[in-house]
Amino acid sequence: MAKNFDLVVIGAGPGGYIAAIRAAQLGMSVACVDDWSDEKGKPAPGGTCTNVGCIPSKALLQSSEHYEQAEKHFEDHGIEVKGLELKLDKLLGRKDKVVNENNQGILFLFKKNKVTYFHGRASFNAKVDAGWSIKVDGKDAEELVAKHVVVATGSSARQLPGVPFDEETILSNDGALRIGSVPKKLGVIGAGVIGLELGSVWRRLGAEVTILEGAPEFLAAADRDVAKEALSALTKQGLEIKLGAKVEEVKTSGKGVKVEYEDASGKEHKAEFDKLIVSIGRVPNTDGLGADTVGLKLDERGFVEVDDDCRTNLPNVWAVGDVVRGPMLAHKAEDEGVAVAERIAGQQPHVNFDTIPWVIYTSPEMAWVGKNEQELKKDGRDYRMGKFPFMANGRARALGDTTGFVKILADAKTDEVLGVHIVGPTASELIAEAVVIMEFRGAAEDIARICHAHPTLSEAMKEAALAVDKRALNF
Repeated sequence: MAKNFDLVVIGAGPGGYIAAIRAAQLGMSVACVDDWSDEKGKPAPGGTCTNVGCIPSKALLQSSEHYEQAEKHFEDHGIEVKGLELKLDKLLGRKDKVVNENNQGILFLFKKNKVTYFHGRASFNAKVDAGWSIKVDGKDAEELVAKHVVVATGSSARQLPGVPFDEETILSNDGALRIGSVPKKLGVIGAGVIGLELGSVWRRLGAEVTILEGAPEFLAAADRDVAKEALSALTKQGLEIKLGAKVEEVKTSGKGVKVEYEDASGKEHKAEFDKLIVSIGRVPNTDGLGADTVGLKLDERGFVEVDDDCRTNLPNVWAVGDVVRGPMLAHKAEDEGVAVAERIAGQQPHVNFDTIPWVIYTSPEMAWVGKNEQELKKDGRDYRMGKFPFMANGRARALGDTTGFVKILADAKTDEVLGVHIVGPTASELIAEAVVIMEFRGAAEDIARICHAHPTLSEAMKEAALAVDKRALNF
């Protein structure tokens, strides 16, 4: 006999598990179905973000940064390290521990909020009088009936045509997080977030890393000043980044992988690597969902089609996160998940795509929100710009990391903040102030008038805001 719920959420990634919890808080009976398992076959909710994305990559970035600091920079602080040794198995074990703690945290939250969890793969079965029949295959095989359904199945790494991931030599983000020994030569195809972060991890640990990027510009979506500063810093650290590199052929052998590519000038090149990370984008997880069975509309790329409120073409069926339009970001998925739960409950929430922050957790970190200079120029918008370098910030000097700057773009007439772009230490944390001010449609003058603690990196935000009016105090 089928089990009935007000809401069934398919997928327990950031969008799915958050939607389930918020719906339960609002008094609904909720089930969440997810088939992700750990190496022991136990439930591992959290989706790509927790298992092979945001969380493990940040754990490795932190560990590898500690290693590089000890190897190259502790001496600047009067700390001498002798006999430095990398224990990669322990480093990877710590990453796995962090992931497991997050998995268990989500299971605890489900229990706390009375969300019924099913470990299995869910698919649409049929439209029934009470709503939608959902079939669960796997360990917790079951038939569920829901008044509402939220599809939150996430995305997977895109493969190169004809070059499938084997996670031994040709690696997705998954395999790149668990390389058993530091490769001598590591190739990365794609200089996006994943390629830069994972390339940075293995470079710090001792690999020679070459990144092949097909686009002629570095980080085309970022502000040009940020991209230029980051490219200079990352190249100086040892990442070899080749722009305008058109990959023509990839061949694996017992010794590794051979890549043939054409550079921006049309010259042919051959490169050999021990491992190759492919990070050329992601594709939505809609195979096996049963979309055809019930007539759920997908677009030509396989994304679930939704309106501005995340409604699909089917009544009471919603979709959020990577499986729908918009940026593939965990925090975007979370906000959509909350909004959908509240809409089902009769509320009227709003997700503002214009104030969703972007972050790249390299060193230096990069973060931005709103419009960049090239976009404002294209739109013909009159603006003023304020910029403040971390080299003039006392806390950055004390940290020993003065790379980068804060850049604020404000409307020339109203002073409303239109965009903030940061490259430098803890940019991922500093960007939150910019998001808040933009959500309230605040002005650069508002940031400039707020007292910021001294000495802090956040003072660079205040100084950049002052610089919009050409009155920075410390530069």
